[in-house]
Amino acid sequence: METGSPAGGTTAEAEPVWTGLPPRLLRMRRMLLVVWLGLLALAAGLLPGLLAGPAWAVFALLPLALMAWGWDLVGRNWRSWRYAERADDLLISRGVLWHTVTVVPYGRMQLVEVTSGPVERHFGLASVQLHTAAAATDATVPGLDPAEAERLRDRLTELGEARSAGL
Repeated sequence: METGSPAGGTTAEAEPVWTGLPPRLLRMRRMLLVVWLGLLALAAGLLPGLLAGPAWAVFALLPLALMAWGWDLVGRNWRSWRYAERADDLLISRGVLWHTVTVVPYGRMQLVEVTSGPVERHFGLASVQLHTAAAATDATVPGLDPAEAERLRDRLTELGEARSAGL
């Protein structure tokens, strides 16, 4: 049975307003990719080149090819992450091949944390982690500006307290 408005049209919930992650997260992830695969390329080329002869230095090409491929994958993954605040819940969307949308109702949130590791702090980033009673529904919004992470934490905490008051 379809419910409709008095005018005869169907009622539809407004499309959520999605917010993407800041470009600094992309720069941080690409820098980590270059550092780690660059070190691997150096080791893969230098050690065989010195021990077995210069022809074996060609092994450095494999990590360099992985770096070029990973550069694009990191960008596609970064573009796939977004979140939206709705009236009753928070939506988190991510994934390129396997697209996942996590819905976290405000009334089910038990704890909202803002974390920032040393590399994240260097790039001026923080992550918001949401904990619920069900461990499978814990969600994270990575790579936010610290001010936005704190604003989101405070808003989610406030909404969570308001929604859970009736339980």
